[in-house]
Amino acid sequence: MNEKIEVKASSGNIFSDLGLENADELLVKAKLAHQITSIITQHDMTQAEAAIILGIDQPTVSALINGKLLGFSTERLFRFLNALGRDVEIRVKVKPPSRSQAETRVVT
Repeated sequence: MNEKIEVKASSGNIFSDLGLENADELLVKAKLAHQITSIITQHDMTQAEAAIILGIDQPTVSALINGKLLGFSTERLFRFLNALGRDVEIRVKVKPPSRSQAETRVVT
């Protein structure tokens, strides 16, 4: 089997690379969920303990940790970060002329 596999460099957004709609929003949600998961892990919380802090049930925490983000808005993820003692700062700025399109991103 000598099939050649085409390899392409990533754009930095896997959701865009896959051609999904709302790729920027999906990437932001994934990064926010990663931050939430990291905080839960750093504090050695069980999913049940995290659920109490976040005001949700344990299966919803499990979905969040496992990247099943369909039912999570960015606003809801912001509230979770606040509940975990994190400030969320949103900054709007002019895009640099070197980029053709503006972007939305999470900076930690």
